[in-house]
Amino acid sequence: MRKKTLITALGLSGVALAEGVDGAATAWILVSTALVFLMTPALAFFYGGLVRSKNALNTMMMSFAALGFVGVGWALLGYSLAFAEGSPWLGGLGHAFLKGVGLEAKGDIPHLLFMAFQGTFAILTAALLTGALVERMRFPALLLFLTLWGLLVYAPIAHWVWGGGFLGALGALDFAGGTVVHINAGVAALVGALVLGARKDYGRQAILPHNVPFTLLGAALLWFGWFGFNGGSALAANASAALAFANTMLAPAATLLAWTLLDLLRTGKATAVGAATAIVVGLVAVTPAAGFVSPLSALLIGALAAFPSYYALLWRARTRLDDSLDVFAGHGVGGITGALLTGLLAEEAWGGAKGLLFGNPAQLGVQALAVAVAMAYSALGTFALLKLVGLLTPLRAGPKEEGVGLDVTQHGEEAYTSGEGAILVLSSGNPSVPALKPKGGEA
Repeated sequence: MRKKTLITALGLSGVALAEGVDGAATAWILVSTALVFLMTPALAFFYGGLVRSKNALNTMMMSFAALGFVGVGWALLGYSLAFAEGSPWLGGLGHAFLKGVGLEAKGDIPHLLFMAFQGTFAILTAALLTGALVERMRFPALLLFLTLWGLLVYAPIAHWVWGGGFLGALGALDFAGGTVVHINAGVAALVGALVLGARKDYGRQAILPHNVPFTLLGAALLWFGWFGFNGGSALAANASAALAFANTMLAPAATLLAWTLLDLLRTGKATAVGAATAIVVGLVAVTPAAGFVSPLSALLIGALAAFPSYYALLWRARTRLDDSLDVFAGHGVGGITGALLTGLLAEEAWGGAKGLLFGNPAQLGVQALAVAVAMAYSALGTFALLKLVGLLTPLRAGPKEEGVGLDVTQHGEEAYTSGEGAILVLSSGNPSVPALKPKGGEA
């Protein structure tokens, strides 16, 4: 009794769970939300290690910025557009500014927690596409673009599949975001790379990763977070969550095995960057299928997904397309592969839905339609938003800014310094201060 009185006096008694809210489910989604939130900083390390040192902070900041700009946009309007009651095409404004989003039950968990969990998906999706824009996009333009993209591209597609929209009504299977997240981000990245054009050094000199251990660390943390990404998408602590959890372990393992063998057969060497890429491709491919297929099918999905992404990456490297960190090859192609394989391999005994190989040929057609619709809308929406932002502020950094590096020119910082005063960061517009000088004289 004394302990209860002390807790009440300290204001720590909390609020009783609303009717219909399950404590175990709430605990699991709390953990899952934190895991998915971690994936965006993890992505910052994954991407940051793949660029040159003069752009490392800028690249990582692209992901961190999404936490703020896309996160706030989601709370104020994006969640409502995705999940409020509306039309088959778009949610309404019923939850704008989090109106009606409280501790009442949404399924088995508090509504507020559901909003937060879904918000981590919106943030990560926007951060993913930045891998095609690195080392050349001005940071102010990026901030405006990501904010608008989260509201006008991500939210409608999320509504179509998960929020009561027409693709969900048709029976499209997307357990945790193969279409909503990965195809969407991959296509947006491809469009972004085409609109911005190649980096000034692309095709003229080797552009090498500056810190591969960062990339491996990022891949490991992404895999860790993905257990919440897929397992949490069951929205309960149940058998479906357990299946998705196990499949999230197995599919990337199979992709890593297949990718490593492809590397060894092609070059005789198994690269660390290749291993990190393989892990992500496997995670992407199993995401739409995680709660619908058997563990053996998850292994098959992981192994098969290695091939189209591996060869898409090799093809891209021989072109003038500067999708800098191969977002389309990894997330776009991997997401398409996973979505279509879900239409083949879904089993009623495991996830309550049947694919082509288990008696429902129509499911593959529905999956293909969902893929096509998501690709088309993401491409058109991304193109329109980039053009709009370009009318308001320049999209690209200038050649000299690229030469110095975007860390200094966009943020006034360096990831790595040598000695004292490696670079003098100046305030623009002051005629009494000399011009910015790069360390190595690169222009």
